[in-house]
Amino acid sequence: MSADPVSPDTVSPGTVNAARQLVTALRDDLASARFTVDSLRALWGEEADAALFRGQRVPALRVLDTVASPAATLARVFVLGMPTERAALETALPTLRAEGAVALGLARVEGERVWPCLDLRPYDFIDAHGAGSFVLASDLGELALGQPIPESHVLGVGGASRTLSGLTVRNEVDSVLDLGTGCGIQALHASRHARRVVATDISVRALELARVNASLAAIDSIEFREGSLFEPVEGERFDLIVSNPPFVITPRQDGVPSYEYRDAGLVGDELVATVVRGVAAHLTPGGIAQLLGNWEYRTGEDGLERVGAWVDASGLDGWVVEREVQSVEEYAETWIRDGGTRPGTPEFDALYRAWLDDFDARGVERIGFGYLTLRRPVVGGPTLRRLERLHGPLGTSALGETISETLRAHDALVSLGERGLADARLVVAADVTEERHYWPGDEHPTVMTLRQGGGFARTFPVETAVAGVVGACDGELSIRAIVGAIAHLLEVDETALLAEVLPTVRELVVTGFLRLA
Repeated sequence: MSADPVSPDTVSPGTVNAARQLVTALRDDLASARFTVDSLRALWGEEADAALFRGQRVPALRVLDTVASPAATLARVFVLGMPTERAALETALPTLRAEGAVALGLARVEGERVWPCLDLRPYDFIDAHGAGSFVLASDLGELALGQPIPESHVLGVGGASRTLSGLTVRNEVDSVLDLGTGCGIQALHASRHARRVVATDISVRALELARVNASLAAIDSIEFREGSLFEPVEGERFDLIVSNPPFVITPRQDGVPSYEYRDAGLVGDELVATVVRGVAAHLTPGGIAQLLGNWEYRTGEDGLERVGAWVDASGLDGWVVEREVQSVEEYAETWIRDGGTRPGTPEFDALYRAWLDDFDARGVERIGFGYLTLRRPVVGGPTLRRLERLHGPLGTSALGETISETLRAHDALVSLGERGLADARLVVAADVTEERHYWPGDEHPTVMTLRQGGGFARTFPVETAVAGVVGACDGELSIRAIVGAIAHLLEVDETALLAEVLPTVRELVVTGFLRLA
């Protein structure tokens, strides 16, 4: 059972100051207890930390049973969702005390025992502006509740949240919109590089928790607004829009739970299509939108091209990266379990049938997941349309700078044109290596591959001429001069060879294997 959080700006004017004082007391107590990611990991160890990431709290609990410290008490109650003695909590929160925790909606007291009403845990990260950390409140999960989560559940920081925060371009901007803010994590990130942040959500409870989290972080540059999709910002434009929208494709029928944090109430993948269609009207010239999404692979239709059609209709530059494709069976199992319904139960089987019936009705065979980066052209029409399947491991989870570099490289190439690229001097990126494979005893390689160590960790097969061009890119000679020398060695026509290799060189620049000197 969870309690409604008390936060500044959501209570009556007479209690605003009291609420702020409670949040300040909590912030000070958490700092004194060293309630941080590093201290908790050191407390229970790497293996228990990994088990907790998998949803298993027993290894961490076994450690906490033998430790008495403020951090251990706070972790037991607010991270692992277990009760503790009132005296222990008041030792861990000497300024806030148990009464303050109750007033904030963090806990409830039963006799001399205190039970958590909210999940409260530290979160740290490194972005383009350096290292940072927050403490975030969200609703109790399935482990703490001992039952499936309610449909109004407000999720904390999960894998999708971390993915979006990592791939967001962190340029200094005037304004950011966090569309569907949830617990507020993307808005908190955006406040580090934007003068003004607007965070919206259809869930009143999510907005309350997001306000608490902004107060805990002592951030006052975020404006919170209630409403669906773009309704709360009608007529407004932003330099950056980020969204981890409720993109899960859930059957729209009685008996199937609809969770506010993941289900938009629309049929199929219409939610992501709606965001793509609507985002152009809310971007400044040159403004960027970044979001996560699912899309359907229907019979006879390519799912990635389906997304491409949405992008084409938007009039925006578009770059879609598909990271994963699941069968409808895998997809249904994943999200039914996510709601807390266990396999092997009648409830699970009934939901499983409903999901498969829903997919079958639309001819859906698979579901794609990935990232969308959209940009409003400063002038004219769109020049960028990339649809990529990058299903392998990444070189880094912090993709924001990689995406920013790709956009800059694309713009530079558009400005240069074919002739300008031929006359450009390029260098090989520092994270690029080359692999060559030979048949035993053969003098010449049969396969040559360029490989990135960072970013999207792409691999790129190359032929002899392109390998020679890349190998000579040290910033001294133009591509035209390099190709001329290679043409002479291979005894082929220089003009024809230049025309042959330039498209590949262009792609290597866009994808970061080569960079303009």
